Amino acid sequence: MTSSIDSLDTPVAVVDVSRMQRNIQRMQNQANRQGVRLRPHVKTTKCEQVVAAQVKAGAQGITVSTLKEAQAFFAQGITDILYAVAMAPTKLNQALALRRAGCSLTIVTDSVAGARAITDFCRTHGERFEVFIEIDSDHHRSGVRSDDPVLIEIARILHEGGAVLKGVMTHAGESYKLNTLEALQEIAEIERSECGMAAEAIRSAGLPCQEVSVGSTPTALSAVHLDGVTELRAGVYVFFDLVMHNVGVCQLDELALSVLTTVIGHQPEKGWIITDSGWMAMSRDRGTQSQQCDFGYGLVCDTEGKLIDGLQLRSANQEHGVASFEEGQQVEIEQQFPIGTRLRILPNHACATGAQYQAYEALDENGEISLWPRLNGW
Repeated sequence: MTSSIDSLDTPVAVVDVSRMQRNIQRMQNQANRQGVRLRPHVKTTKCEQVVAAQVKAGAQGITVSTLKEAQAFFAQGITDILYAVAMAPTKLNQALALRRAGCSLTIVTDSVAGARAITDFCRTHGERFEVFIEIDSDHHRSGVRSDDPVLIEIARILHEGGAVLKGVMTHAGESYKLNTLEALQEIAEIERSECGMAAEAIRSAGLPCQEVSVGSTPTALSAVHLDGVTELRAGVYVFFDLVMHNVGVCQLDELALSVLTTVIGHQPEKGWIITDSGWMAMSRDRGTQSQQCDFGYGLVCDTEGKLIDGLQLRSANQEHGVASFEEGQQVEIEQQFPIGTRLRILPNHACATGAQYQAYEALDENGEISLWPRLNGW
């Protein structure tokens, strides 16, 4: 444990623990109100301490984006794990090892070829993988449509081929492009209804479909009701970020992740404050660029986390960040932000920024710092 934020080398990822805890409880409260399980997506943080806080608040099981995450969190005692990426046949041996070790791992497919690869593997190895079929509820990325006949074909292959057809799942990623409560409520209802219709189509074909799993942070927080849904999945809510702020599901003072940086130079004639937080520290993600407010590479705060009006990290090279004020603001940057000044940058995308680091510096309400390691790689 380090005494204070002032003693940290920069750049470094800082987690405001109090904000994080409030964010965790907010999502858990929503799941409780809706009468569904919360299965948080841990790809945002990949951190044992964060996941432990989510489980303590009431989460039931976790969602992962890599089998390495599944292995790590299973080793830490979490057994109920959904690997929410379409299963590549070459990874079935990894999944088998987890199940044979006692992990209740659920896998995902969205194709006939994927279903056949899973069932062929099941027969060869005497295993009954539990499988979700991914549903395309909003034409965002992957999945099968609820009214596509191939849905029933996939379901039948899984059920009759030796796997356990556990249910259907979806992710309304298009919600990230919205910014009003009405639009978010509408897409949350589309997500719920499309996944529910897929489940009903499977059941009407005489096949089992026990679970209906939905979720993204915007839809999870905006859903009016979740009738027919059994579990809710969301990830970035634990930290939030500037993209989520633009979407409209959080305030700036709810963002729990920032990058602590140091002023290393100036270009006074250009109004530039040079920092050691380049894109290697912030990530290349410019997710707010296509939204109504472009925040560059991040908004700048003081070391207490208070926003500095008009100051953004507007550009970045690999190890250099360039912060400047809005046009028209007259600031003596060398006097107000001398070399050595510490600042904190709120990121566009918490998942991408977190991925730049091996650990978080967890800042508690007393100002004390603890090191929280995170998992990287595949």
